[in-house]
Amino acid sequence: MEQKPTATPDWLLPTSLFTDHYELTMLQAALRSGAAHRRSVFEVFTRRLAEGRRYGVVAGTGRLLEGLCTFRFGTEELDFLADHHVVDDETLAWLADFRFSGDVHGYAEGEAFFPHSPILQVESTFAEACILETYLLSVLNYDSAVASAASRMTSAAGDRPCIEMGARRINEEAAVAASRAAVIAGFRSTSNLAAGLRYGVRTVGTAAHSFTLLHDSEREAFEAQVASLGRDTTLLVDTYDVEQGVRTAVEVAGPDLRNVRLDSGDLVEQAHRVRRLLDDLGNPRTGIMVTSDLDEYAIAYLRSAPVDSYGVGTRLVTGSGAPTASMVYKLVSRQDDDGRWVDVAKAASGKVSHGGRKVAARRLDAAGRATAELVGVGASPELDDDDRPLQHVLVRDGELQPGWTGPEGVARAAERHRQSLAELPASVHRLQPGEPAIPTVFSQS
Repeated sequence: MEQKPTATPDWLLPTSLFTDHYELTMLQAALRSGAAHRRSVFEVFTRRLAEGRRYGVVAGTGRLLEGLCTFRFGTEELDFLADHHVVDDETLAWLADFRFSGDVHGYAEGEAFFPHSPILQVESTFAEACILETYLLSVLNYDSAVASAASRMTSAAGDRPCIEMGARRINEEAAVAASRAAVIAGFRSTSNLAAGLRYGVRTVGTAAHSFTLLHDSEREAFEAQVASLGRDTTLLVDTYDVEQGVRTAVEVAGPDLRNVRLDSGDLVEQAHRVRRLLDDLGNPRTGIMVTSDLDEYAIAYLRSAPVDSYGVGTRLVTGSGAPTASMVYKLVSRQDDDGRWVDVAKAASGKVSHGGRKVAARRLDAAGRATAELVGVGASPELDDDDRPLQHVLVRDGELQPGWTGPEGVARAAERHRQSLAELPASVHRLQPGEPAIPTVFSQS
C-alpha cells in the first residue's frame, strides 16, 4: 500500500500478525487453487445491535487505516511463519511482497449504524482482502463498542462534560483506543497521555487518594496540590470525611477553587450536601465532579443532582455491557475465471447475509430527521433530494485518502458523530431497551 511518509506514525508497529492462523492457511490454499487472485468484495456489518440498543457508532476506522499502512511481513514475521510451519514457501514469497493495492469504502467514523449497515467494504484480490479480516474486525468491534457506550453516556449527560479515565481497567493499547473512541462519541477529555500524543485529544488529571495519604494531613496534601497546580484544580475530598474535606478545600483554595471530586458513597445525596456546603462557604462557582464506576444509567440518575462533570472508567472501556459490536466480515461478491461478478452469501441458519455489493444512504424527511437506513444491493437505492449518502472513499488503489487518520481524523469523526446523532429520532436518547431507531430497508437492483 503506497502511503505518504508522514501518514505512518513512528509509534505504529507492524500489524500483519494481529491475525488468525487460518487467514494465512486460507491464503495458501487459495494460491494453490488459483482462486486467490479473483477480484472480491468483502463487507463489514452487524446482523443486530447490542441487546436493547437503538443505534451503534462507527469507531476505529482511522486506527485501522493507520494500521493498514504497516500491514507488512518483514523478516521477523516471515521467519516466525517459516519456523512454525504456518504456510509453505510459495505463500511466504507472496507475503514478503505484500502491499495492499485495493480500495476501501466505508461509513465515516463517528456515523451511526444499524443492523446490516455496510460499514466497511474492501475490494481487492481475495488474497489481499482475506488476510485483513481479523485485524479489521478486532479494531472496529472494540472501538465501535466503546464509542456506542460513550454516545449513550454523553447523551445522558447532556451539557455536562464526561471525562474518560479507564486506562487502568484494560491493556495499554486498548486504553488508547478507548480514549480515542470516547472522544469521538462526545467525551471532552481523557486521562490517557498516549491518546493525547497520538491523536491530539485534551488530557486532564490532578491527584488520587494516594496523594492525600502520602501527606501527614489532608490539609497538607491540598496545600501542596494548590501550590503546584493553582486554584484552577480539582481536590478529591472523600479520602476521610467528605464534609471536613470540603471545608478544608475551601480554606486552602478559596472561592476560586475549580472543582471538588466525589468518588464514593451515595453520589446523589452527597452532591446535594456538598453543593449546599460549598454555597454556604462562599464557593458558588466551585463545581462538583463525580467518579466511581459510572455508566449511562448512573449518569442519568445523577441528572437531578447538582453535578458539573463525570469521570467514567470501567463501564466505558468495557462497552457498558456490550464489549463488542458483533461486526462480521463477509465475502459478498467475487469474479469468476471469466471476470464476471458473482454475488455470494452465507445461508446458515441464524447467520444469513445478503450477497452483492451494497450502497447505503440515510433517508431524511423535510425537517432533516432520519427515517430509514436505505441499502441498495448491486446499485444505489432510489434517493430523494434530502437523502444523505453514507459511504466514502477511504483507500483508492492502495493509497490512503487524506483526512481520516491522526488528530484530524478524530476531530472529523467527533463532528460527524454530533451531526449524525442530531438527525436521528429522539428515541435514541432513551436508555430503555427498544428496537433500532430507524429500520434498515433493502432494495435489489
